[in-house]
Amino acid sequence: MPYHNSAAEHVFGTIGTICWTGQLIPQLWKSWREKSTEGLSHWLVLLWGLSCAFQGVYCILQNINIPLIVQPQVFGFLSLLSWGQCLYYGSKRTRKFSILLMGTVMVVCGSLETVFVFVLRPSHDRGQHTATDFFGIFASVLISVALFPQYWEIYKHKEVVGISLVFISIDILGGIFNDLSLVFKEEFDIIAAVCYSLVVVLDGVILIAAMILNPLARGRRRREAEMAALEDTTIPSTPCELESGLATPATSITAEKNDSSPRTKPWAPATFELPERGRSGEFDEKEHGSEKSSLGTRRDTLGI
Repeated sequence: MPYHNSAAEHVFGTIGTICWTGQLIPQLWKSWREKSTEGLSHWLVLLWGLSCAFQGVYCILQNINIPLIVQPQVFGFLSLLSWGQCLYYGSKRTRKFSILLMGTVMVVCGSLETVFVFVLRPSHDRGQHTATDFFGIFASVLISVALFPQYWEIYKHKEVVGISLVFISIDILGGIFNDLSLVFKEEFDIIAAVCYSLVVVLDGVILIAAMILNPLARGRRRREAEMAALEDTTIPSTPCELESGLATPATSITAEKNDSSPRTKPWAPATFELPERGRSGEFDEKEHGSEKSSLGTRRDTLGI
């Protein structure tokens, strides 16, 4: 039998409630700042919001303590608010549609919780706790099942993204303090303790995954960036560079070998052939005479 200490019960319960009411604020801030909920499972926050209606019924009927009764109400509101962000940022729904659907689910959950409390209280006061225990167990199952879609998101991305690690850490602390509150309660509540302990364990899996997978993912992205930079420096980035005549040294040497056409050197001086001189140093008379006769023929033709 646990040691009953009303002051310790309420102190730990209050701390746990503060943790579990403010835990989603870092997540809401992260989603709003990045305008994205990629990596955050929509099912996680939706199922958490729905589970709070059942957990609220259980906590009220069991009259655990005031802080632990308030906690599901605030946590459910913030969970559904985060779900509304998932609709708007993740599913690209309109702002009006997201607010309307989120508000409708909140009203339905609050109404059902109120109805179940009034319907089940008479039987609970008579000592029939079966229905009350069902709500507590079902809330624990929903809270636990809600984390499996988040595990799938982690598996897809090969790292923990989209979900605030600060939120997960505060969530774990809230579960621990809630368990401590139950330890000092006059009668230990096993079902509530199982619910809080499951949150601690399953959230701890996400933290461990972040510590292992996130450094590996950063190293993988760094290697991919280095490979991309190396390819950019060795391979022409545009087809124009391939057509602009930029050839590799091997291509230039091959082209020079295949080009057998004679090339005129631009610096070579022009050469002229002079008439061949005879032995006496004068021009050949025969060749000179033929040139004179051809010149005379041209003059006669022109009538000069």
